[in-house]
Amino acid sequence: MFLLCAMKLAEAKEQFIQQWGILGSQWGINRTMAQVHALLMVASQPLSTDDIMEQLNISRGNANMNVRDLINWQLVQKVIVSGDRKEYFTAEKDIWKVATCIMYQRKKRELDPMLKVLDKLNDIEGDKKTAEVKAFTETIANIQRFAGHAEKTLDTVIRAEENWFFSNFMKMFK
Repeated sequence: MFLLCAMKLAEAKEQFIQQWGILGSQWGINRTMAQVHALLMVASQPLSTDDIMEQLNISRGNANMNVRDLINWQLVQKVIVSGDRKEYFTAEKDIWKVATCIMYQRKKRELDPMLKVLDKLNDIEGDKKTAEVKAFTETIANIQRFAGHAEKTLDTVIRAEENWFFSNFMKMFK
């Protein structure tokens, strides 16, 4: 009976890791990085680079690079294990914190650079009355307004407390 349960758990972990990898690639991160993240999220104790390499069948360089990226995204932390010289890692398990970290990183990497470009495009040279310049500037202004609203919304969600978000979210459906 125990072996059967252990097999089911191993299969479930594998399916979760694979699916999280697919989901991560849709967030704009590579699949292996998302799989490392998933492995660390479902691990009952911190894992070493060797553990990650073995369980995901990846190289040391690939494991190290993806763990460092996850640390930069603030999704993974280094853990000291007393009496062991290896580095160990654990992932944030609070899904609200995971989601807000991902939103923050996506905003920083995608939306913020776009807003900078849009700001620069406001000062276009040429006759502002020509149809071509007018169409361009109106389009840029509309995109800029939308991006500004998206930025404010993301900032609000990132800073929001979990209870505040869920209570207000549920009010929309009443």
